[in-house]
Amino acid sequence: MQTLLVNRAEEVARRDLLTAHEDSNVQLARLLSNALWEDPLAPFLAAARAIDFTHCLNLSKHEGTVPAPMPSAQTRACLRQLGARVRALPQFAALDTRLLGAMRGSRVVKIRMHDLQGITLYSTDHPQVGEDQSGHPGWRRAAREGQPASELSFPDRSAALRDLVDNRDVIASHWPVVDPRTNKTIAVFEVHSDITADLNQIQQTSADVRRTAADNQAGLERQMQDNRDQVQRSEQMQLVMLAGLLVLLYAVLHAIVRRAQAMLEKQAQESEANKQRLAQSEKMALLGQMVASVAHQLNTPLAFSKSNVFMAIQALDDMAPGIRSASRALERATTSAGDTAASRPLELDTDSVRSRLDQFPDELRMTQDMLGDVLMGLDQMNEMVDNLRSFTRLDRSRTAVVDLNATLASVIYIAKAVISTKIRVVHKFSRLPRLACHASQLNQAFLNLILNAAHAIDGAGVVTVSTAAGGQRIRITVEDTGNGIHDDVLPRIFDPYFTTKPVGAGTGLGLAIARDIVTEHGGTLTVKTQVGVGTTFQIELPIPAGQAA
Repeated sequence: MQTLLVNRAEEVARRDLLTAHEDSNVQLARLLSNALWEDPLAPFLAAARAIDFTHCLNLSKHEGTVPAPMPSAQTRACLRQLGARVRALPQFAALDTRLLGAMRGSRVVKIRMHDLQGITLYSTDHPQVGEDQSGHPGWRRAAREGQPASELSFPDRSAALRDLVDNRDVIASHWPVVDPRTNKTIAVFEVHSDITADLNQIQQTSADVRRTAADNQAGLERQMQDNRDQVQRSEQMQLVMLAGLLVLLYAVLHAIVRRAQAMLEKQAQESEANKQRLAQSEKMALLGQMVASVAHQLNTPLAFSKSNVFMAIQALDDMAPGIRSASRALERATTSAGDTAASRPLELDTDSVRSRLDQFPDELRMTQDMLGDVLMGLDQMNEMVDNLRSFTRLDRSRTAVVDLNATLASVIYIAKAVISTKIRVVHKFSRLPRLACHASQLNQAFLNLILNAAHAIDGAGVVTVSTAAGGQRIRITVEDTGNGIHDDVLPRIFDPYFTTKPVGAGTGLGLAIARDIVTEHGGTLTVKTQVGVGTTFQIELPIPAGQAA
């Protein structure tokens, strides 16, 4: 970039030099033409125009060549002869003396004058008089356009100029010579000025600038190397700092991760506890719903047991007078056994006693039947209490080996206490292997599905609970004849607290808790439904490896 700037500066300097010398040469040509017009310029031009150069220029036309800038040899010979005639004019010597005198001590190295045909009428280099310069662009612009024209010529670029200006750098300027009387261009001045010193100065300045640029470049490279070294040291320092920061960041992140892990573990424990509390809460809610039904079912056997016991007591009370009468009769008969018939006659109401004794078997049989009904009622209440105890015991061991058919039977018995009497709950149990599981939790999952199926039925219907074993899986199916589940509701049925029941009629936790319980046992809970036909929930639980189905 610096080299380009130096070259550009040198070009601009040369252009400015050309412009300055062009102005100087133009002014000089104008001064010479004005100062020498009356004597000897005008007389010389008048005498020189008397010599006809036209026939020499026409020789090239007859030979079929271009007259300029490459005239034929015959044309050049003709022009040299006419040039000798011009140099022989007395006015030529007078003009030459004046112009050479004006050039003395100046940078002007050559002055030429051409007519409007391009013929050199005068030149301080006398052998050039008579040459054809009509092909020169500077002459054309001055003669035809009336505008000055200049060019910078170097000896190593122009052999013709090198011969003319003694191997010096010159600037050549063409200026139209105007007749002051007619204000028309009558000739063209050509002034050559030596600018060798100026160009040498420009070149010297350019060389100095290049050296300065080179020094600056070298200094810049050293500075860049220093900067690179400093950047490298800075990068190394930054790497060390970055490594330290990474270590610190790792330690901070490690602490954060440990803390987050501890929080997650705590949250997991709390979540597990919440699940337990949620399951117990749901079970308590279900138990709350079953209290009224259970109380009603307990009240029925209690009522007729109480009635039968009262009637048995009444029957026993009724038998007491007959027993006492028979006892007195037997006592009298025993006391009077030693007396003679003549001395005291026996007074005994045998008919009344016999009638009383005949009633005892029927009354005893009725009392036994009533007490048998009481025992049956007590057995019903005992069965209900056992099923309730089996379902509600949350404090039993977390896992136990149980028969799922037995646990399902208990759940179905409890569910019937809550479900409407219009809905039948039937079961189809297949033989199942005993399974190690959390029985209480599975009981709640089964109860949730059965109650959910019953709630989906409007009016009369059937809920079918079936079991089967195949491969390494146990399948429990709860199928209802209810309304089915609509497509817009189906994706959300397992979401906690989602329910389609009226406000206050459901918690929305039943299916969510059931799925969580089944998932914790390694199983799956799936659903198939058809609107207007019914819904089927199926639980699949894995059988431990090696345990036969």
